[in-house]
Amino acid sequence: MSDTRVVQAGSSLATNPLQTRADLQQAFRQLSGPLKRHYSPGGARLKLGITGVHYGSETAEMEGFSRVLWGMVPLLAGGGADDELWEICLSGIRNGTDPQHPEYWGKVADYDQRLVEMAAFGFALSLIPERIWGPLSTREQDNLYQWLNQMNSHPCYDCNWLFFNVLVNMGFRKSGLDYDAGQLERNLQRLDDFYVSDGWYSDGVGGHMDYYVPFAFHYYGLLYAKLMGGEDPDRAKLYRERAVTFASSFIHWFAPDGSALPYGRSLAYRFAQCAFWGALAYAEVEALPAGVLKGLVLRNLRWWFRQGILDGEGLLTIGYAYPNLVMAENYNSPGSPYWSFKAFLPLALPETHPFWQAEELPLPDLPACFEQKPAHLVICRQPETGHVAAFNSGHPQTNEHTHTSAKYEKFVYSTAFGFSVPRSEWGLGQGAFDSMLALSEAGDNLYRVKRTSEDSWTRENVLFARWKPWSDVEVQTWIAAGLPWHIRIHRVETARALEAAEGGFALSLAADTLELAPAGQLTAAASCPQGRSEVRGLHGYGQAVLVRPHTNTNVLQPRTVIPTLLATLLPGTHWLISAVCGQPGTAEDAAAGDPQVNPAEQLGVIITEHQITVSTSGGQEIVIPID
Repeated sequence: MSDTRVVQAGSSLATNPLQTRADLQQAFRQLSGPLKRHYSPGGARLKLGITGVHYGSETAEMEGFSRVLWGMVPLLAGGGADDELWEICLSGIRNGTDPQHPEYWGKVADYDQRLVEMAAFGFALSLIPERIWGPLSTREQDNLYQWLNQMNSHPCYDCNWLFFNVLVNMGFRKSGLDYDAGQLERNLQRLDDFYVSDGWYSDGVGGHMDYYVPFAFHYYGLLYAKLMGGEDPDRAKLYRERAVTFASSFIHWFAPDGSALPYGRSLAYRFAQCAFWGALAYAEVEALPAGVLKGLVLRNLRWWFRQGILDGEGLLTIGYAYPNLVMAENYNSPGSPYWSFKAFLPLALPETHPFWQAEELPLPDLPACFEQKPAHLVICRQPETGHVAAFNSGHPQTNEHTHTSAKYEKFVYSTAFGFSVPRSEWGLGQGAFDSMLALSEAGDNLYRVKRTSEDSWTRENVLFARWKPWSDVEVQTWIAAGLPWHIRIHRVETARALEAAEGGFALSLAADTLELAPAGQLTAAASCPQGRSEVRGLHGYGQAVLVRPHTNTNVLQPRTVIPTLLATLLPGTHWLISAVCGQPGTAEDAAAGDPQVNPAEQLGVIITEHQITVSTSGGQEIVIPID
């Protein structure tokens, strides 16, 4: 394929209407077509770039190969075709599993990345054994089996990784091959230990609850329920029931325009965000009407295909709404983003399936605030703008992946404003501390933020966290959640002198961005076509400024401005109270920019000399004594 054709394939993706099964098939071809010229001569490796990854380039090229299968297998299972690409894949399977071939994928080690990538082969053996197993010679079949069976001799990490073993052994069983029944059952039982409640899993015991719940735990569980329902009906029934419960919670993460909350790690997998909804349809789980599922999938894909996620050749890049290595994980290789192909599972469904026959439906009516206790979140939505924000109380542990504090411990995450990750902790510009309270020892200019919570809770729309950035500094934080305004209250008890910075939402910085920090007022605001961001100091702050963080720190916008409140804190106990606004759109809404608006009053927060009273959305009163 020539360079010109590749660029045309990539640029046409945004014009794909994504309304029919044929449109989704075409979208897969538009995304996979530019890959063909990047396969190795033997087809077993897919080299898409030269940026580094912790497991090395050879494994990364094998990873790129395997991740294409998450979309290719459903295409073939549903009767679609891309014979040229599938012939490349078959050649790669033959050569990658042949110990005598130069492109052999090799012997794996404990906790090896290649164990992750084997899951796609188990998926293929389960759905299309006649296409992946049938064309191979007896020797080639033995090579594939022996290479995959290394899975049963090496441990996986004690988290969602255990499902990779499940999928490989499921593929063996569905294809009539020898499988490790004991290993399969042990992993399924251990995965059950990660179930928390209300449809939520943690990613390992005590782990975070993020997109790995829908696009890993439930996605693989629904594949198992569909494919192993006859052999393991009780577990299949359990997985379906949990998915139904989770669907009623996860739907709150999606905005009417198809965007979903940027939150947690592995955001480079992009439209894997909607994979769970397609898996529900594939597994015949009636959690929501077929038209609602269809809308959730197709609107999310349309939103993504309008973003700058492709390079000039039409290849997916590492990043979120634009190419961005700053926010990437240590395990993101150039081929990693193709795990987003999990979203193509509905291609396995026939044209006559209710998913494809149903009229696409919008989101159902959802409440303004929805508490998700297992995930430590309160989801707020603003119907008139479509803005969705997840307010976060915090977590008792950290997974220590890249930018964990930024991805899991900010006070709020937003579909309209995203969130930012730091370049470093040196100064407010490099720190990009949106939606955080950043603290620095006086004169040091190195900032610390909430990394874990010693204690936390949510009650309707009110959240609390107690956290310790130093052993002799304790912060208690209360948030009255709402949109467009919310209130933050901090009690800071410190044995050292500190500088404090309270960041609002990050807003796009462009030629038409208006910045406002009026003299004599504890207010900083900015507005542009993206919307309006504003912070107001209600107590304890001494200055309001507009921070221009380093470029490429925000996941949605490469250049931003962050309205920020500043305070100097001497040793002792201090109270910091602020009102924070995030209003998408043209920022012409007077309620967002009107200085006469009292956000505390709107949110039921009463501040007196001796106490702060916060009323929840259900009418409960939380009294906070001021000492």
